[in-house]
Parts: sequence; C-alpha cells; structure tokens
Amino acid sequence: MVIFAYQYLSMTQFVKSSFQENYPFITCLVSLETEYIGIVINFDHSVTSLYDYGSLRTQDEKDNFLLLGESWWWESNRKIPINIFLKQEMLPFKPYIKTFNSKDIKILFGPTVNLGNITEKRIKRKSIQLLKNPKKARP
Repeated sequence: MVIFAYQYLSMTQFVKSSFQENYPFITCLVSLETEYIGIVINFDHSVTSLYDYGSLRTQDEKDNFLLLGESWWWESNRKIPINIFLKQEMLPFKPYIKTFNSKDIKILFGPTVNLGNITEKRIKRKSIQLLKNPKKARP
C-alpha cells in the first residue's frame, strides 16, 4: 500500500512538472475540493478570477486559448493580466471566467497576476545643487 502511494505521488509530480514545462502560464487551484485549471486574471487578498480551461467546450476553443496564453506569456511582462494585454482576443472567453473567494482557494502550481503590482511606485532620485548668491554691491 505504501509503494502505491509513493508511485502515485511521483506520477503526480511528473505530470505537474511536464505540464508546467509545456504551459508555464497555466495555474491550478483548488476551491472546495474541486480543482480548476486555467489562466489567472487577478489574485488579491479578497477575490481571485480565473479563465477556466475545463469549461471550454470545443477543441478549437481550447487550442485558441492555449495559443493566446502562450502569446501573453512570452510577449508581455507578465504583470499585466491577459484580459488587458489581449483585450479583443479574450472577449470570446468571458463566459468562462470563474471568481473565487481568495480565502477559500489554494494555488497548487502556476503563476498569479495581481493588478495591485502594476502601480508600483518608482523612486526618483533628486539631486539638489546649492548655489551661493553673490552679494550685491552696497552703495
């Protein structure tokens, strides 16, 4: 019995690693003992949104979804959500968005995107130069 559990664990790790190599933009999460696979739109402290790959109906939709995900992954800085980066292309997938309470989910693997990270402040260095004003000649 112990050997079977070890084989199952190693097989799961193998599937996970090969899946992440082929589709690094895909995230797997668990909510209420149900696994969901897709691309995370936004993950913050209260709400998580995901395009659910499992809800796609046809093979053409699935192929197009993976193609768009690959395009987003390699052509963007990965801080911008896919629905902002590929706005028009992602419109057909709007019915497949699932929203979760972030406290109720667990991310098993894959990347997450947070809109709050886009507005990171940049520190500007200011240089101050002091000049001595020459005294005006007194009459």
